[in-house]
Amino acid sequence: MALTLYALKPRFQALLRPLVGGMAAAGITANQVTVATAAVSVSLGLLLAAFGGERPALFGLLPAWLALRMALNAIDGMLAREFGQRSRLGAFLNELGDLVSDAALYLPFAVLAPFHPGWVAAVVVLAMVGEAAGILGQTIGAERRYDGPLGKSDRALVFGAIALWAGLAPLPDWLGWAMPVLAALAALGIVNRVRRALAQAEGRR
Repeated sequence: MALTLYALKPRFQALLRPLVGGMAAAGITANQVTVATAAVSVSLGLLLAAFGGERPALFGLLPAWLALRMALNAIDGMLAREFGQRSRLGAFLNELGDLVSDAALYLPFAVLAPFHPGWVAAVVVLAMVGEAAGILGQTIGAERRYDGPLGKSDRALVFGAIALWAGLAPLPDWLGWAMPVLAALAALGIVNRVRRALAQAEGRR
């Protein structure tokens, strides 16, 4: 697997397992966690899009939410797998919730100087295509692909770091190059997911 923070997921889940057990005992379901996470992500994205251009300090809210969202994404998956809550609806909610949340949280960077809105949009679109490529691997007999670079966890780390910087001080003009670089990495991630899904499917024939 290409270098990606997704490789650290098993250790992260082990830390969360006691909390997940308590949530299951309290009657909290995976779908409830998924929907609530997406709703908060969209709400925060709307806030940043509306006011973040004039008040960049608001972007300082994003890193904390991205970290919590990562934990919640792991929690809903563990509730589904380990407590008998898998469902067809849950599969749709999980994938669509991630796509909607990513778009809502990262598109507001278009109002943040020195980023060009077109490049921000390109990164988000390529990230969405990458997630679609990962999902489509299952349709040809491969696994759901999470290959990087710039997978979901990697995006959270990069955008969270930029948001933290913006929340503390004005971003320098030279940082504008970051979005073209991220777009290139996202494109490479698409290639990796497609290529490795094809190879995996061929190997299973």
